[in-house]
Amino acid sequence: PTPIQLQAIPAVLKGGDILAGAQTGTGKTAGFTLPLLEKLSQAPAEKTAQGRRPVRALILTPTRELAAQVFESVRDYGKYLPLRSTVV
Repeated sequence: PTPIQLQAIPAVLKGGDILAGAQTGTGKTAGFTLPLLEKLSQAPAEKTAQGRRPVRALILTPTRELAAQVFESVRDYGKYLPLRSTVV
């Protein structure tokens, strides 16, 4: 793991929020996405009274281009998991 992943992965697995900044190519996206997908895949989503599945994670990005890149990573990393994601 990269230095940022060494710090982010345990924090995410403990259920904490993270705010991280590092240069391009340091593994930031994998550092929060992989443990997030792990946590979400181990705890099934409970439906609300209206029969909807609640939002269980929110990833904020400063630009729509970065949001699209993060979405692609989430989709690729979680390809074989029974989870749904979208980008807004």
